[in-house]
Parts: sequence; structure tokens; C-alpha cells
Amino acid sequence: MTLVDPRSPSPTARTEGSLLPSVLNAEEWALLSAAGVTRAALPGEQLFCRGDDAQSMFLIDTGQVRLTFEDGLADKVLGPGQYFGELSVFVGQHQRFAGAVVESAGVLFEITATAFTRLLEREPAIISRFMQRSFSYLLAGEQQLMQSLSRRNEDLMQTLDTLRQTRSELSFAQQLVRSDDLTGLANRRGLYRYLDESQRYPLAGKRLALLLIDIDQFKRLNDLSGHLVGDSVLRAVADEVRRIAGPLELPCRLGGDEFALVLRVVDEGDLANRALGLIASIRALRLPSLREKSLTISVGGVFCSDPGGWSSWYSQGDLALYEAKSRGGDRWRLAL
Repeated sequence: MTLVDPRSPSPTARTEGSLLPSVLNAEEWALLSAAGVTRAALPGEQLFCRGDDAQSMFLIDTGQVRLTFEDGLADKVLGPGQYFGELSVFVGQHQRFAGAVVESAGVLFEITATAFTRLLEREPAIISRFMQRSFSYLLAGEQQLMQSLSRRNEDLMQTLDTLRQTRSELSFAQQLVRSDDLTGLANRRGLYRYLDESQRYPLAGKRLALLLIDIDQFKRLNDLSGHLVGDSVLRAVADEVRRIAGPLELPCRLGGDEFALVLRVVDEGDLANRALGLIASIRALRLPSLREKSLTISVGGVFCSDPGGWSSWYSQGDLALYEAKSRGGDRWRLAL
């Protein structure tokens, strides 16, 4: 063990005006080390853990001790002449704010609360000045910690704002990928995604069905009235398709003047009513820009049942749609 002469400074102590925050002056070192129990410290030894009940403070005679704070705070390495764990003798038992691990072999003095109380009674002036300086050091540390946490909180808020913006942009990008620019309905990608996810929502006694919808004579309408009018017609039909779609049902535009509507219906009669209702609502539209008095659509319907899948359902619905158009349009047919 290294012997310390009470009349000389501790191994790394400075004059009173230039002491390191946690370094004792010669007078303090002499009193406190004499009141402590000497113990050897081996590298890697855990002196205490964060959260342990605190019952004593320590002086470092030789060697080094690392204080670990967690929560992203930097460790502190203390050396000869410094002390730590003082709150346990200042204010009584509490939980340790940090852990302490021996960094390099040395000798420590361990001072219990009882021994410290006797010192305070015997040398109140010296111990009071030591406590005052220590509390100032602790307060400065707490203020530094609060500033650090404040900066970390600001950084965290900025990171969260960035994440929210990125998520919003990603959501918008995904929406663009899944929706039709002109009408705002789902596109083919959105339809495929819906079909993939539809199994997550029980049908509850209903059947999944598909309506394929074409605007009658749309090419002629475009040629006579122009593409701007054609676009307004597409948007108007899209609005009607969207209007009759219920919860967990999907209206979409497949391309050109072809729309689709995935429905949840009870039976064939229910599907027929939905198709006929859509046909009637389109027939009732009046668009000022149209030369024709009214619009009509053709509709093909099919029940979506396994086995099959989208390709099979689409083929059957398309055949039914072709039959409706071949009969003059403005009607619907159900795939057999």
C-alpha cells in the first residue's frame, strides 16, 4: 500500500485554488483516509453496480476506477487522490447513480456513513468545506447532464420530425404507386395488393365478386369531343364507381376506360342489384361538355372463388363484359 503523509498533498492533489473537482487536498486526505478501511482493488473488479444500495464512499490511493453511467453518458476514469460515491455518506442510503469497476490494480479506502459522521462531529469546519465543494461539483454535473439531455432531446425531436417526414413521403410515394393519377382510384398494383390482403378480412357470410366496367363508345367520344372531355368523363365514371363501393370493397381503374369493382355480396341477386344500380347512375349523368345526351357502360360480373385467382376471375369477367358489349352495351352479364 502507498503511504500518504498527512502533511503533504495527496498523490494528484493541487493547491486549494486549483484542485480537480473530485480531488482531496492534503488536510482532507489525511482525515478521510485515516477514517477509511484499506482494501486492495483488482482489475475488472465490480465495486458496485448502478441501482445498488449505497452505503459507503471511496478514496483512490493507487490505481484507477471507471464510473459507468449508461443512458448514453460517457464513462469517467478516476485516479489517485480522487474520491467517488460520496452521496452515500452525505445524505444516507440511496441507489447508486453509476457503476464502478476497477480499471487498474491499486488500493482504495472505503469510508462508511458512520465513520464519516464521526469525522463531521470531530472536524466540522474541514468536512463542511469538503462537503460544500463536493455538492457544488455534483450540482455542476447535474446541470451538465441536464444540458446534455436537453441537447439529446432536441436531437431526438429533430430525428422524429425527419422520420415523420420520411414516412409521409414514403406513404405518398406508395399511394402514387397504388393509385391512378387521373381518377384517384386504385390502379392494378393497388388491386393486386388488395387481393393479397383480402384474406385478412373475413367475409362473414358474404362472397367476393368482381365487376369489370367499360364505357360504351368511349373511343368515338374521345374522337368527337377531345381528350379533355374524355378525361372529365373518366373522372365522372370513377366518382360513381367509388360512390357505390362499400367498406372493405375496392374501386379501381385498370387502364383506359376500363374500371373494376371488387365487392362483398350475399348472393347473385345482390351482385345484380349492385351492377344495375351502377349502370343506372352512369346513365343518369349529365355532363355539359358532352355532345351525347347520356353515357352508358357495359358490365361483366364474376364470383371470385378458389381455385382460380385473379387471372381466371379476370378472364371470366372479361368474357361476360364482351357479351354485354356485343348486345349493344348499357347492360350487364354474369359469367357462368
